[in-house]
Amino acid sequence: MIDARFARMIILGLICTFICCLAGCSADSDTHRTGTSAAAPGSETGGSQIAGRAAGTAGESLECPIGKNGSNLTRSADREPASQPAAAPLTLGQLIRKYPNAIKTNGPRIKEIALTFDDVPDPRFTPQILDVLRRYRVKATFFIVGRRAAKHPALVKRIVREGHSIGNHSYNHPQFTKLSLRQFRSQIKRAENIINKIAGFRPRLIRPPYGEITEQQLKWAEAQGYKLVNWNVDSLDWKGLSRQQVKRNILSHAGKGSIILQHGGGGTGSNLKGTIEALPDVIETLRRKGYTFVTIPEMLNVPEQK
Repeated sequence: MIDARFARMIILGLICTFICCLAGCSADSDTHRTGTSAAAPGSETGGSQIAGRAAGTAGESLECPIGKNGSNLTRSADREPASQPAAAPLTLGQLIRKYPNAIKTNGPRIKEIALTFDDVPDPRFTPQILDVLRRYRVKATFFIVGRRAAKHPALVKRIVREGHSIGNHSYNHPQFTKLSLRQFRSQIKRAENIINKIAGFRPRLIRPPYGEITEQQLKWAEAQGYKLVNWNVDSLDWKGLSRQQVKRNILSHAGKGSIILQHGGGGTGSNLKGTIEALPDVIETLRRKGYTFVTIPEMLNVPEQK
């Protein structure tokens, strides 16, 4: 009996030992799988490489950092790569140097002067300027705003009839640098169509309002056969200056090949009395100095019409 009980105890012990061994093997197996999962980041596609990227190249981090407001920020790997900052637009001076044949601020260094008048037609001021020019037998260049031309076509016809040159000064005088290329083209074409209907031709000359234009707009205008014309002498008459002030601003800067900016029209409340009164003095003084007055097409030797 004792031997039988002893034998059973031995058998039970062996069974327990066997069961314990099996449990241990199972635990070891689970531990091994957990270790593999934790170690996976150290593999070629795992965490150590990612951490290395994050340390070396911040834009490749796959972590989700917390924003200042406590919210998860978008994972940088899911974001679009940062684009290069846009190049600064060229200044007017840079455009003139880069596109010397597309935009002009002066003529050849000979004793010629071009008088130019912007923002016409205006029934308050344009007729008086035309009267002075006719009296002194001077031809000038007038830059026409399309919307004004549509309202005062007879003045446009008078400008052309009396032998002056005309150019396009946009439809309603916006700042071109704030317009898209499509909007810019619309400004030019809309004004051009109005001028063509009145004068019978499409002007080649364009003067940008405020003298400003983008490179894209300038390239388009050049490709279309336009010539852009700014100035190198500014009368500043738009400020409502006196006769003496306008005269001084012009005569102290005018020289060979100068293109002089004045205005033949203005907005509500504008006062161009100083322009009209100074014009005879300017003409007489420059003539005494041996200067000849020419239109922009004559000065730059370009056709007036497209």
